Amino acid sequence: MPAAFLLALGDLADRRIIGILLRSLLVTLLIFAVVGIATGWALAGTDPCGLVGDMECTLDGDTGGIGAVLFTLLAIWFLFPAVALGVICAYIERIAGIIEARHYPAAAGAARPPSAGRMAWLGLRSAGRVIVYNLIALPFYLLLLVTGIGPLILFVIVNGIAFGRDLGEMVAARHGDAAARQAWLGATRLQRMLIGSTVTGLFLVPVANLLAPVFGAAMTVHLFHRRRPA
Repeated sequence: MPAAFLLALGDLADRRIIGILLRSLLVTLLIFAVVGIATGWALAGTDPCGLVGDMECTLDGDTGGIGAVLFTLLAIWFLFPAVALGVICAYIERIAGIIEARHYPAAAGAARPPSAGRMAWLGLRSAGRVIVYNLIALPFYLLLLVTGIGPLILFVIVNGIAFGRDLGEMVAARHGDAAARQAWLGATRLQRMLIGSTVTGLFLVPVANLLAPVFGAAMTVHLFHRRRPA
């Protein structure tokens, strides 16, 4: 785990990795921009006050736009990790190829890249899993508010499990058969949860949160090749 951390840290200086980081960030922000535009269009002309009483407060284009901006900012705050991790799935094949060519050339030559459809499915499942896990944990977040730090600890654990699973599946998809991949996933649960928790912690830190998904992917590639399945 410490070795994977240090190696991944060095990989972030690779200009090709930096390029992927910038592109994945742009795609993530574009997704939220589309959500904002769609929300503004949907809100225009609606009457939210009618949902809670007899008052009327029909939204025009300007107020609908303000509501859309607020909704989008809220969505970025809560959904950025899930969306960013889902987006990075589209680039993880390239990230893994760069790192393997640099550190594990034999493995790079033997890799069997999965189809675009499979990677898209993994990305969608990843984003969905993170959202579902957090919705299930939501009551416990609220109950732990009285402890002060409890919700934060639970957030790191819940998302650490989800991110560790997702990143492991994405990286392992390039190598071996299904049985070997499942064996590796089973043997590295703790290490992947630690990687996932590291990624979750980075998501909580401004600026560092932009690096989190790429850094997590790089760490997982190194973990995979340092704990290769038989």
